[in-house]
Amino acid sequence: MKFGSFKLADALGIVLAHSFRADGVMLKKGHVVSDADVARLRAAGVTEVIGARLEPGDIAEDAAAARIAQRLAGTHLTVSAAHTGRCNVVAVQDGVAVINAGAITAANLVSEAVTIATLPDKQAARAGQIVATVKIIPFAVSGAVMTRIERAAGLGAVALAPYAPRRFALISTLAPELKPSVVASTEQITRSRITALGGTLVSSTQTDHGEADVAREVRSVLAQGAEIVLIVGASATVDRGDVVPAGIVAADGVIDHFGMPVDPGNLLVLAHIGSVPVLVLPGCARSPKLNGVDWVMQRLAAGVAVAPTDIMAMGVGGLLVDTPSRPLPRETAVRVEADRSRAVAGIVLAAGQSRRMGNSNKLLMEIGGVPLVRRTVAALRAAQVSEVIVVTGHMQHEVQTALAGLDVTFVHNPDYTDGLSTSLKAGIKALGPEVDAALIGLGDMPAVKTGHFNQLISGFDPAAGRAIGVPVHTGKRGNPVLWARRFFEDMQGVSGDTGAKALIGANESLVYEIEFGDTGVLTDLDTPEQWSDYLAGSDS
Repeated sequence: MKFGSFKLADALGIVLAHSFRADGVMLKKGHVVSDADVARLRAAGVTEVIGARLEPGDIAEDAAAARIAQRLAGTHLTVSAAHTGRCNVVAVQDGVAVINAGAITAANLVSEAVTIATLPDKQAARAGQIVATVKIIPFAVSGAVMTRIERAAGLGAVALAPYAPRRFALISTLAPELKPSVVASTEQITRSRITALGGTLVSSTQTDHGEADVAREVRSVLAQGAEIVLIVGASATVDRGDVVPAGIVAADGVIDHFGMPVDPGNLLVLAHIGSVPVLVLPGCARSPKLNGVDWVMQRLAAGVAVAPTDIMAMGVGGLLVDTPSRPLPRETAVRVEADRSRAVAGIVLAAGQSRRMGNSNKLLMEIGGVPLVRRTVAALRAAQVSEVIVVTGHMQHEVQTALAGLDVTFVHNPDYTDGLSTSLKAGIKALGPEVDAALIGLGDMPAVKTGHFNQLISGFDPAAGRAIGVPVHTGKRGNPVLWARRFFEDMQGVSGDTGAKALIGANESLVYEIEFGDTGVLTDLDTPEQWSDYLAGSDS
């Protein structure tokens, strides 16, 4: 291929290096100049063009990209149409990318004219996701370069191991200090993980946290046909000889590896009984956030072998905690929190349709001559908060009128009919980077006072592990709830009408409870009967 400036008389067949527009002539980059183009360019006063002339044996960029991509693509992948020298290799179903890194690197070392980029080896891929892309930098590749590329890349250097419909069993061990809500939340989160991998949770059992108990349950789920066994201990595994690993060994299992260089996920245990993999999950598996457990489960679900050396090689890229989306690294954030006063914002969710109240919007109904929503917001505004955000939806203007004169910021949620979670996300999204925590309350809780809010704020101490403040009355949890900033990102992933309850269960170790002697944190008004009962017993 020859590249340069060509006199117009010699421009026939030239591939244009740049788009040309003048005097009604429009030719795009990559266009091959024809006789008609030469005449139009001459009429426009053009005397020369910049481009490339292909020589015998050269392969045009699109043809070259498609040819390489076809050679790379292994099982369960398809190849897109080539355009502007680029051709993509795409997954046809969910699975794990299997990349021959040596072959890809060897091909990339042949010539600067050809580039091949892929997903990391063993990374999860969804159907329709690009697993590899081939880009030809110039307008053509010589036949000699193509031959060397094909020799270096080989065949099927990029493949996909699809998820199979595997049968999972979950065993949870119990201890007196472990709350049932945590166990239930962990099961729900684990079930979601398994479903995303195309599997089925066929068994979820609970047992005491003892070696013999674990061994018995493992034997039981294996007898029921479990293909992958997951165990969540009531307490973290700290040694190969700890209770849960010992139970696996007692059930004729073998401990293959303890620990992994992925954070979160350090305390994972990999074992097997016969041909069945057994995983002892670390505490981070109680959270829906990506952790080392996901990497191992993805491979197992796709039938990709996981050896101890595979786990030990996960360290590069294994720091999942302090991602760029977080404003500060973990240790720095703790130091900053300890060195300054914390900014806690208040959020009031006031977007609901009040359907159970009949034809009335409960937020606008009055108690002692004051609209319900105004009572709630005024109490929060008087607390030790940096700002108050009110999320509106149903009857937006009427709610704003009811709050006239209060120092608040309104955020409208146009998707309020899709559930409370949409209002929660709208409120969190409106917070500035200076906010350390959000105190989130409902607009229909007339008995929540400023003192309730202030006690939750006073208990907030993320450096000491007090990151989620939950009000309690006689053992029952209520609202409002205080959330440290570290959970804002996770809240953007919630759905439905239950808010962020699942995140509480998944992070019990970071929960601090504030006990209140009154029922204010449990009292909300959803129905006419509840309204009447409240008024009858209230001195408002």
